[in-house]
Amino acid sequence: MKHFKNLLFVALFFVTATVLGQTKITGKIVDQTGQPLPGASVLEKGTKNGTSTDFDGNFTLNAKAQTGKLVVSFIGYTTREIAFSSSKNNVGSIKLQEDENSLEEIVIVGKGVIDLAGGRKTPIAVSTIKAAEIQKKIGTQDVTMALVNTPSIYVSGQAGGFGDSRISVRGFDQTNTAFLLNGQPINGMEDGKMYWSNWSGVNDIASAVQIQRGLGASKLAISSVGGTMNFVTKTTDKNEGGSFYVGTANDGYLKTTAMYNTGMSDSGWGTSVMLSHWQGDGYNNGTRAQGQTYFISFGYKPNDDHNFNFLITGAPQWHDQNFTKSISVYLDKGKKYNNNFGFYKGQYLTERRNFYHKPVLNLNWDYQISDASSLSTVLYASFGRGGGTGNRGNRERTADGLIDYDAIYANNLATGGDGNFGNDAYITRASMNLHSWYGVVSNFEHKINDNVTWNVGADLRTYYGTHFRQVENFHGLTSWTEDRTLKDDNDNRTGPTVAVTATESGKANPWDATFSTMAENQRIDYDNSERISYGGLFTQLEYADDVMSAFFQGSVSNQSHQRFDRYDYQPEFEDSEKLNNVGYNLKIGAGFNLTERSSVYMNTGYYSRQPYHDNIFNNFDNSINPFSQNEKIFGLEFGYNFKSEFFSGSVNLYSTSWRDRVDGFTDVTTAGVVTNTQTFGQNQYHKGVEFDFVANLAEGLRLKGFASLGDWKYLGELRTQTFDEDRNLISESVENVDGINVGDAAQTSYGLGVDYTIFNGLSVDSDFRYYDRLYANVSPTRGELQLPSYGLLDFGASYRLDLGTDKTKSLDFRVNVNNVLDREYLSELTSANLATGSSDTYRGIDTSNRGYFGWGRTWNASVRYNF
Repeated sequence: MKHFKNLLFVALFFVTATVLGQTKITGKIVDQTGQPLPGASVLEKGTKNGTSTDFDGNFTLNAKAQTGKLVVSFIGYTTREIAFSSSKNNVGSIKLQEDENSLEEIVIVGKGVIDLAGGRKTPIAVSTIKAAEIQKKIGTQDVTMALVNTPSIYVSGQAGGFGDSRISVRGFDQTNTAFLLNGQPINGMEDGKMYWSNWSGVNDIASAVQIQRGLGASKLAISSVGGTMNFVTKTTDKNEGGSFYVGTANDGYLKTTAMYNTGMSDSGWGTSVMLSHWQGDGYNNGTRAQGQTYFISFGYKPNDDHNFNFLITGAPQWHDQNFTKSISVYLDKGKKYNNNFGFYKGQYLTERRNFYHKPVLNLNWDYQISDASSLSTVLYASFGRGGGTGNRGNRERTADGLIDYDAIYANNLATGGDGNFGNDAYITRASMNLHSWYGVVSNFEHKINDNVTWNVGADLRTYYGTHFRQVENFHGLTSWTEDRTLKDDNDNRTGPTVAVTATESGKANPWDATFSTMAENQRIDYDNSERISYGGLFTQLEYADDVMSAFFQGSVSNQSHQRFDRYDYQPEFEDSEKLNNVGYNLKIGAGFNLTERSSVYMNTGYYSRQPYHDNIFNNFDNSINPFSQNEKIFGLEFGYNFKSEFFSGSVNLYSTSWRDRVDGFTDVTTAGVVTNTQTFGQNQYHKGVEFDFVANLAEGLRLKGFASLGDWKYLGELRTQTFDEDRNLISESVENVDGINVGDAAQTSYGLGVDYTIFNGLSVDSDFRYYDRLYANVSPTRGELQLPSYGLLDFGASYRLDLGTDKTKSLDFRVNVNNVLDREYLSELTSANLATGSSDTYRGIDTSNRGYFGWGRTWNASVRYNF
């Protein structure tokens, strides 16, 4: 009995000591508007002792220490650390701020191959736009416009028509920015370009778009020098529900969308489906357009270790195009003037129509091998079909400059119906671009210990593209004949002359192009293909603790090219030489937490990037460009980040040296003749500073801002070749371009935005951005011309009407007005003619220069029913 009493006394002592050593902490977790966050994590720092908030955001935690810190986190919000003590055991209401760049709650599959900034602790220069923001502000614009309120981003080309915009990052064009769709590279394999008309559906299917400026976080064997843009699409939604959307806008625009999610069943299956249709007349004259978007996603999660998702999406579309014209023409005929169309017997016809359909298929597999190891793989394929129309033969115009189709039909009738290239006949031709693209990206991740993580993976692609011209409209003719003299193995036209007579035409419609291809004996002007194969290996080693993080990334790749010309060569000489190029990149960086709220980082990288296919076979035949070589890039970045409950901001400095670069420029000279210029051995140096911030001024009131100041110059000499639209070499030269400013993007930009919630459900927002030191988009051999600076103001309002007490159903109303003040401005120029004493000028610019005026005031309105 005595021993029992002693044991009971000892047990009571330890229980008492334990209880006395604990501290009961209580509090509440809310978002920036004061709404509770159920399920938020509350953890005693340095331990595994934690809890989560209840439905009302309240929590109770028995801390093991008398004093310490709580680590409070919630997916999509910035983590906070809160001090506690036995004398301050009620920490009150803890407000969490939404993390602008967090995508954890969005990426359901492909976690190992979708390279996002949140996936690496070493910070980078990044901006993230989530689905709600995209759907709220895009309206009728391209998805590129979602990024205009971020540092060092410039979007141009919208005046060309739906989907014809271009985006520049830190002064580098789209060929020097990597674009990824769920981990799949989507830059053109031939030239690195992006054609946003092919991706118009991204507005509807994106969960988020993240732009990583500069070296970025991508592990792939790609040169993300300007930056990396990640499109994270919706996958199979976990919850049942859907939406209906109707939107309208200026110039006859109308869009309807329907989406439904089955949710995940008990057996792990789920399906999401989205269909959309849109059409409009276009802001500029003769830029009508129409398209659809479809998205089907099947998800299957058999257990906690495996997660599968298969999706197919596409955005078939056609849009009529506008080309640059001289400022004097716009001043005479109006800022919306376009002369690429006309009328036949009163019916609208266009000479320039782009039409394309590019279905994309993705199969994602995430495999959690163990607590320390995982494997993520995406298999993908895309099948592009379509092209663009233009004139071939003798074109007639009316007195006001439009295409005179009545006269064209009369001329064609006079030929007897048999047109011949070189006589007075005319056809509308279509330049067709077809491709089949298959690839796989796979990444293995292993956590060596609590601080060190290792990644290794592969990026494999094969691409086969075919290009030819066909008759799109005979305009009353019954046939069209062209003569061709065939080349030998030395690329000389020493072979026989062969006549090609086309009697069939193909429609400029994406659905027709998808399911039918013109026979080879009906193809005119050219008919060639290429095979491009790519294999890359990459690895990353990362160290991270509470104070610092460091990483190393490396990749190596081999790219092979071969061209096949069925039109211009004798049969035995159709195949070109096969060429292989090896490239690599190395990146290293580190970050340090100076305090709980501030951190600094440094990243550096070196790239040896293979030339694109079109730069290797730049003469549009099987001859290999002797000046093509790997481009050499060296980048250096520094940054500072600060985050608090009320303010977050970052400052980034960058320096990028680019040597032996190949670039292309498109210009429209007198009489509407299109010329293409290529430069070789081009050297550039880009440096600059960027700043962005978000400030919560009061409950429901948020201020956002950005500023970027760049200094982008050409260095040394470069070789220039100029071709006409039919790919004939016009001229070649070597010139000094040292110190010339890089054009096509504003080197100085800044902006401010405000979001204000008037009351629950009703909010307004406005953004202002200003651009300066914007130079003409021309080859540096033509000098430089600075455009007038300009500023734009946008405004929007949203209202959410909850239906029912459970708030699972709602009506969302949205109105946008862009360029509220109807500011008139030049968005880009494609020539650089300096004004003289005898020049007619517009705001100091010679009116002979060609380019585009930006859009004036536009509007859009929509309503979405969520259920």
